[in-house]
Amino acid sequence: MGKRVAVVLAGCGVYDGSEIHESSAVLVHLSREGAQAEVYAPDVDQMHVVDHVKGQPTQEKRNVLVESARIARGNIKDLAKLDVKGLDALIIPGGFGVAKNLSTWATQGKNCIVSKEVEDVLKAFHAAKKPIGLCCISPVLAAKLFPGCELTVGHDTECEKWPYAKTAETMKELGCKHVNKHVTEIHVDVKNKLVTTSAFMCNAPIHEIYDGIGKMVKEVVRLA
Repeated sequence: MGKRVAVVLAGCGVYDGSEIHESSAVLVHLSREGAQAEVYAPDVDQMHVVDHVKGQPTQEKRNVLVESARIARGNIKDLAKLDVKGLDALIIPGGFGVAKNLSTWATQGKNCIVSKEVEDVLKAFHAAKKPIGLCCISPVLAAKLFPGCELTVGHDTECEKWPYAKTAETMKELGCKHVNKHVTEIHVDVKNKLVTTSAFMCNAPIHEIYDGIGKMVKEVVRLA
C-alpha cells in the first residue's frame, strides 16, 4: 500500500492562499510516486482577499478551508481533524496564504506567530520523526518552530532572479542554517527530516519549479 501523505493548504491563489501550480505539482508528483494524498486546511477566515488581476486587497471575506477545497476538488478535511498516527509524511506548498493564513509572517516576519493548529501538526510530525516537505515560503514555518534546522528558500542574495532572498536572511536570524540551492534542487535536513525547495521564490520557468517540487516530493516519500 502506498504512503499516506497529508497536504496542508492555505486557500486558493498565490497572493492570499496556496500557490495553485505548487499545490497541483505536489499532488501530481505524489500520485506518480504511488502515494495517497490527504488534503487538509484550517477552517478559518483568510487574513484578506486579493484581486489577482489588480493585485490589490478587496472587501471580500473568504474561508481558507472552503477556498482550499477548490484545489482539492472538494476532497478535503478540516485541519483540526488531522491524526498524525495514520499518516506517513506532511507536505505544505507555498503561496502568500502560508504567511497570511497559517502564520503572521507576512506582517511580522521573524516575530510571527504560527497558528496553533498548524504548529500542533508540524510538531506532531516532527516528534514522530516523520518527514516534512516544504516549498517556496512555507519553510519559514519550520524556521520559526524548529530552531537550528537546515532549510532552503533558494538564494540569500536579492536579484531579479531571486526577488524574495531577504527571507533567507530573516530565517538565519531565527537561528536556522540556510543553504543556497537552485530552483531544481532540494535541501534535506537529515536530523529533522525536513525537505525543502525554493519553487516560486525564484523567477524561473514553471517546468523548473515543477521539477524541483518533484524532487522534494520523491525524497519525502522515500524518507516516509
